[in-house]
Amino acid sequence: MKTLTLMNDDTRWLAVLARDPAADGQFVFAVQTTGIFCRPSCRARHALRHNVRFYASAGEAARAGFRPCKRCRPEVQDPQARRRQTIEQACHLLEQEQPLTLESLAQQLAISPYHLHRLFKSATGMTPKAWQQAARARRLRSRLLQGEKVTDSLLAAGFPDSSSYYRQADAALGMTARQFRRGGDDLTVRYALSDCLLGRCLVAESERGICAILLADDDAALRTELHTLFPHARHEEADAGFAARVRQVIASVDRPGVALALPLDLRGTAFQQQVWQALRAIPGGETASYQQVAAAIGKPGAVRAVARACAANRLAIIIPCHRVVRSDGGLSGYRWGSARKAAILRREAHPEEE
Repeated sequence: MKTLTLMNDDTRWLAVLARDPAADGQFVFAVQTTGIFCRPSCRARHALRHNVRFYASAGEAARAGFRPCKRCRPEVQDPQARRRQTIEQACHLLEQEQPLTLESLAQQLAISPYHLHRLFKSATGMTPKAWQQAARARRLRSRLLQGEKVTDSLLAAGFPDSSSYYRQADAALGMTARQFRRGGDDLTVRYALSDCLLGRCLVAESERGICAILLADDDAALRTELHTLFPHARHEEADAGFAARVRQVIASVDRPGVALALPLDLRGTAFQQQVWQALRAIPGGETASYQQVAAAIGKPGAVRAVARACAANRLAIIIPCHRVVRSDGGLSGYRWGSARKAAILRREAHPEEE
């Protein structure tokens, strides 16, 4: 299985041979015969492997007596790190209660609106506007769960007026504010149970799309988990019209290469949705560490929060939290069991064996 984690000299050397820009900032390599150290992505001619040494940073290589390459300038801050800092600043500004237009955000960051929009979406999977709306929705959820009145919650969350909120209600909460405040009363969740290659599977949908794909060994455990996720919703077994959609979901669960072309009802905070977008960008057959996912979303210090977002995922396989592993390559935990996680990764790495 291919992994993105660069934890030993063999994988570092492979990154150097590939001139992989994603490895920049993780280490530098030095050539003993020239006395020069470089970024992994340096375009200079490759040295012989036995003449190469690896260091965690430019400072460490310099202290070992090597001088920086004039071509790739490894002693200068990694351009990717600068981009990550820009995205982190943008996220912080967008999460404030005061609404920001793309133009005013770009002005504060000293970057063109066009470039900011492209950079932000590339790094987070969301537009700045969508990020700002998701942050508002998170604040709104928090206020409503504390029992505050709907109108007070709307204004405190950063919506300029109640009409602005109601135009975005479905996207913000997946239900009306009053339904959310009552814990999902009046929300109908249809579900069906089916066999899959990983055991028993429960597929649930709301009126907005597939809202849960759960795995277990028996139906009682699946129904219990569904009730835990939607404690106040009306649970109905699906009718025949739902059967075709269930078959599509099971096909995607059983065969990694089969994409699911159904609407999804993703319920989560702005941060969780950002993590889930990053997970869907990890190709099948590959894995990433929690640290790499945190870095990919512009929040390298949020490793534990990334792990919690993976654990909060309700859509098994479709949101591929199984592709996130520890930095040493270990499987770590999985909401539906480590044995299933190992089986899924093995299947994705060797689809020809299916």
